[in-house]
Parts: sequence; C-alpha cells; structure tokens
Amino acid sequence: MAAAGAQVIHFDVMDGHFVPNLTFGPPLIAALRRHFPELFFDVHLMVTDPGWVAAEAIAAGASQVSVHPESTPHLQRVLARIRELGARAGAALNPSTPLGVLEDVLDDLDHVLVMSVNPGFGSQQFLPHTLAKLQRSRALLPPQVTIGVDGGINQHTAPQVLSAGAGLLIAGSAVFGPDPGRAFRDLAKVVAQAPVKPSGKAP
Repeated sequence: MAAAGAQVIHFDVMDGHFVPNLTFGPPLIAALRRHFPELFFDVHLMVTDPGWVAAEAIAAGASQVSVHPESTPHLQRVLARIRELGARAGAALNPSTPLGVLEDVLDDLDHVLVMSVNPGFGSQQFLPHTLAKLQRSRALLPPQVTIGVDGGINQHTAPQVLSAGAGLLIAGSAVFGPDPGRAFRDLAKVVAQAPVKPSGKAP
C-alpha cells in the first residue's frame, strides 16, 4: 500500500467480544510503525472497554483512534484521554447508532467514522442509507472534524460517499485481492476523478 501511494493505513482491532471476530492488537501496530514511520495510522477499536486498548495503541504508534459509543459508558473521558496521549480522537458509529450520541462530545472529537456495514466482517454490501447519514454528519459536525466511511467502499460507491461529505474512505476487500497495489491505484484514480473532492481529509 505504501509503495502504491497510500498515506493512511486503517487498522481494524477486534476483541472477539464487542464483535465476533478476533484480529490483532497494539504489538502489530508497533511492529509496522517501525517500518513505516511516515504513514498515518488510523486505528478503529471494535473492543469492549476501549480506554486501555487506546492507550496501548497510541504508545504503539497510532495517529488516530476511533471508539464505539456503545463500548464504553464514559465516551467523553476516553476521547479526552486519546487526545491527551497525542492522537486524534474519533467516534465510530454503527449503522443503527444515531448521530445524537455525538452532541455532547463535539468538543472532544477530531474524527467520526461512519460505518456503512455492520462491523466485524469484511466483504459486506454497502448500506444505502449511509449516504443520508453522511450528509447529516457533515451538517452536524464542526468543519475541522473529519468524516470517514468504512464498509463496501469500491469504485462504484466511492464517488457517492465523497458527494455525501466523506473525507476519508476505508477500503478492504476492494483493495486486498490478487494485486493490492494496482487495486489501490485504480480506486485512487476514481477518487481523484470524482466531481466532489475529498473534504476534511486526515492529515
């Protein structure tokens, strides 16, 4: 991905509890950070009790950490702690999670990750109602808060989510196939040619 031109790498950390699957944790992030000091590491925590995992992920080299409001009774505290530790703080919204959960933490947010599939599994179909949710998110959030979208992103859906207000597009199965580098470049070309350019991109 780095050789193909990617500047942001997205990590899905799953604990087998908040979501069914179990993936990896901070040690893998740390191992890759040693090889790629220049990349922006965007870490999505699909874990129960994310506070301590967030701290470990930041120590390992995370640039941005997003947590699910349902995973902690103290969302504001976790977001504030992520910032204190030197990373950008994000909230990840499941397809059925209302935007209202963000109203009292707007001052603690740097990023919102809008899930366009239910988290935990790859190769799912993009949920069309995500487009309206992205539009409402952009209207609610301060302009400095970036918006990412995760799930079912491909050459067809990428222009749609850009038009709806997304600034960071996370692609999994559309890229990681027989030739990931070529797939990434093809998707990046579609994004570059889209009528609406990415807004609120991660630094």
